[in-house]
Amino acid sequence: MMSTAAIMPAGIILSLLFGLVSTGVTIFLVILLIRALLKYLRSDNVRKEDTAVTRSLGEVLRDHRTRCQMTQEYVAEAVGVSRQAVSKWEKGLSSPSTANLLALAKLYGASVEDLLRGVE
Repeated sequence: MMSTAAIMPAGIILSLLFGLVSTGVTIFLVILLIRALLKYLRSDNVRKEDTAVTRSLGEVLRDHRTRCQMTQEYVAEAVGVSRQAVSKWEKGLSSPSTANLLALAKLYGASVEDLLRGVE
């Protein structure tokens, strides 16, 4: 039969070992958290660039129209809609239908993908 004196040191050793392991895991998790936060803080420039690249469809349509030196009236007549519809598209109050988007791409000499690239 084992004496209680022989069991105590084993129990103490196991509890110390468990304490060391849990402390190590905690330190490891804190280090990972700090590294993640630092990476996030350093990515501020990248996040600003992403928001700068993202534009509304209305801004893209207006930019293509002005690049092609066309008026809203000319675009409206070419696509077969009212000038107010073109104005609403460019202000972001409404969006062109798929058929109108295809017509705009053709009119501006661009692909639909170009019109939609970078749109929020």
